[in-house]
Amino acid sequence: MLSEPRSGRLAAWGNALLAGLVSPDDAALAIVGEDTVHRVAGLPGESAPVGLTLALGRLRTLGATGLRVALPAPGHPLGLSGPPEFNARALEAEEAVVCFGTAFGLVPQAYEAGPEGDVRAEVVWHVLPVRAAPPADVPSLGEAERELAEALREATEVLSKLDVAGSGPVAEAAIDAYRARAESGREVLAPGYPPRAVRVLELARRVALLVSLAYGNGHGGAVSSSEMAARAQALRPVERTARRAQVAAYNSIVEERERGAR
Repeated sequence: MLSEPRSGRLAAWGNALLAGLVSPDDAALAIVGEDTVHRVAGLPGESAPVGLTLALGRLRTLGATGLRVALPAPGHPLGLSGPPEFNARALEAEEAVVCFGTAFGLVPQAYEAGPEGDVRAEVVWHVLPVRAAPPADVPSLGEAERELAEALREATEVLSKLDVAGSGPVAEAAIDAYRARAESGREVLAPGYPPRAVRVLELARRVALLVSLAYGNGHGGAVSSSEMAARAQALRPVERTARRAQVAAYNSIVEERERGAR
C-alpha cells in the first residue's frame, strides 16, 4: 500500500476524463505512470487487447459514467459486489476497478518487461461482468476521515510498544522516500476531486506506511512467535481502515454523483 495502486490511477484519471476535465492522452499517460504500457482485454466489440484511450472511450459509449476502486483482501471483499468470478480475480490481484453506469469491471495483470537494470511492468486490464449492486464495506469520506484519525493513533502506539517505529535503515529509507514524493508536488488525485478526498487519501497513505514499516522492519521488539502474532492482530484493523479510506477517497466523485441522482 505504499505505492499508489494501479486501480486508483485508472479510476481517478478515468473519472477526470469522463467528466471532461482532462484529455484522453493526458489521462492515459497518468494511468500508465512508471509502467511501460497498459492494454485492455475482453472489451465488448474488440477481439484483441486495445489501448487505454480507446478502452475508456468504449466504456463511456457502453454507459460508464464513473469508475470505482476495489481493494479486497482475504476475508474482506472491500469495494466488490460480485459475481464470484470477478471477486476471485480481484482478490488475486488485490485490486480492481468497477464501472458505474454499466455492469463491467477491470482487473489488472502485470508482467515484467525490459532489459536487466531497467525492468518495468506491462499491464493488461481484463474486462469482466460485474453485478450491479452496492460495493462492499465502503465508508463515506467523513466516516473514513474519522476512522483514520483513530487508526493513526493506534498504529503509532502499537509501533512504539513494539519498538519498530521509524527504526533501522529500511524504515528510514521508506520514510525518506515518502517525504520526497510528498514534497515533489505530485498530484495526489486527478482534477475534479474535492480537497477532503485529497486529505483523506494522504492520511490513508501515512497510516499504510506505518503499518508497512511494522510488518517489514524485522522483529523489532517482538522476539517470540506469540509476540509476532500479537503484532499482526493489533495492526490488522489499522491496515483495514487505511484500505477502506483509500477506496472512499478514490470513489468520492462517483458517490457524490450517485447521491445527487437520488
